[in-house]
Amino acid sequence: MTETVLAPLDEATQEQSSTTQNTLRDSVKETMDAYLKQLDGHSAGQLYNMFLQEVETPLLETVMAYVRGNQSKAAELLGINRGTLRKKLKMYGLHQ
Repeated sequence: MTETVLAPLDEATQEQSSTTQNTLRDSVKETMDAYLKQLDGHSAGQLYNMFLQEVETPLLETVMAYVRGNQSKAAELLGINRGTLRKKLKMYGLHQ
């Protein structure tokens, strides 16, 4: 088993990182606020499902690339069962 070593960031990197990057939560909120503003009162319908697909697809693509296609490692990293991962990969057309 490979041991993961996490090195702390130096102070300059920490300061730069905290001032230039939003959290994932902040990014999602800003994006959703902009999307809803663009709707201008019109109904989007199925917003929850659309949002999940828009977020899950790049998440799965990125994780699968990170683990070089290893579904067992991807499932472990994501904290989901391998069968669930396979189902989602197939659902989004990402299966290999």
